[in-house]
Parts: sequence; C-alpha cells; structure tokens
Amino acid sequence: MIKNLMRGLGALSLSLALVPLLPPPAAQTAQAAQAAQAAPAAEVTTLADAVGLLKVTEEDRAGYTRASFRHWTAGEDATDGCDTAAEVLLAEAVVAPAVGTGCKLAGGRWTSYFDGQEVTDAGSLDVAHTVALGEAWDSGASAWTAGRREAYANDQGADVSLVAVTSRTNRRKSDHDPADWMPPSPEVQCRYTGEWVSTKLRWQLTADDRELEALKVYAEGPCEDTIVRYAPAS
Repeated sequence: MIKNLMRGLGALSLSLALVPLLPPPAAQTAQAAQAAQAAPAAEVTTLADAVGLLKVTEEDRAGYTRASFRHWTAGEDATDGCDTAAEVLLAEAVVAPAVGTGCKLAGGRWTSYFDGQEVTDAGSLDVAHTVALGEAWDSGASAWTAGRREAYANDQGADVSLVAVTSRTNRRKSDHDPADWMPPSPEVQCRYTGEWVSTKLRWQLTADDRELEALKVYAEGPCEDTIVRYAPAS
C-alpha cells in the first residue's frame, strides 16, 4: 500500500511539473495593459473636427528625393517573397490573382477607386501613397529619421495609407494635395478627403493654407457626414 501511495504521489508531482506556470492575476493584468498600449486605439471623429486638428505651416520641398523614402521593403510577411506593393495588391484584389515565382501576379481583378476603373492586369496598377512622398516631405517628413520615412513609405498598419489605383490616374495625382487634385469620380471624393486627413493625422503631418481651405470646403459641405478614423503611427 505504501509503495502504491508513493507511486501515486510521484505521478501527481510529475503531472504538476508539466502544467505551465501562469503569472499571478496582477501580472496578467499588467501584460494585458502593456499589449493595449502597444496598439493604440483608433481615434474616431467627424471630418470637420479632424481637419481642425491639422497643424498649419508653410511647405518646403528643399532637399526632397524619392530615395529619401526607402520602398518597397519585404512587407508585413517577410517569408512570402512579396514586397509591400505586391502585398497591397493581394490585399485589395476583388478576385485574387495567382502568385507565381518571385511573387509574379497573374490574373485577378481590382477596382481603382480613384476613377472607378475595373482592372484585370496588375501591371496597369500603381500602389499609391494617399499622401504622396513629396507632399509628406513638405509636411514634416523632411525632419524625420530615415527609419521613420521608410516606415511611412511602407505603411501597411492603416488600410488608407497605400491604395492600388490605375497608373494613369496616379500619374495625374502626382504629389498634389486636395487644393490641386481630387479623384475624378465625385462619389469617392469624400472618401479620399477623409483618408487624406486620416493619413496626415496618423503621421502628424502638417497642412498649408491652400490645402486647409480646400479640405474645409469638403468638410463643411458635401462631406460633412464623413467619419475619420486614425491611429497614431508608432
């Protein structure tokens, strides 16, 4: 009987040793709080209020080159063989393309929301920065570190930062702000305005006087019901 009891106690000790040790409740609470701090909650506001949060300064293009913003990098999944631009194309496809060697995309279908065009050839698309790199430079990125500019240029942390659109329309957009260019499709201009302001607030970029006045025209007029969501970039 004593042998059986000792054998049972030994088995119980072994099973307890195999149970993973959990941190005390207070430590679990602290871990949860740290996780919440690591992913800031999105701010949600009206377009008019969001426009009011923009800091207004003069813009300065001095020293800008596209090479100041390293892109495209390996993307969110460094093991998939696709760079940031290809991952955006895959994420935005209405019909998923086939992915070949070297992340070559074949087939698939996209809707270019700037102009409403349906596209079935990935080669006809650009992955555009909602706020173009030159405009970002003018608006504060010139003072950033190279690492932060790289993070901006490859930002997949917000759905509105990068968008797949027809190359032709993106060329016309160039690095203009809403004072000089808006999507040709009127039905998406409120969306574009909201995403523009969201991107600027996310990265704490400024606006110039003409840009601000153009944004106010939309925010106080046809886009007064537009909601802006943004989370500050880390």
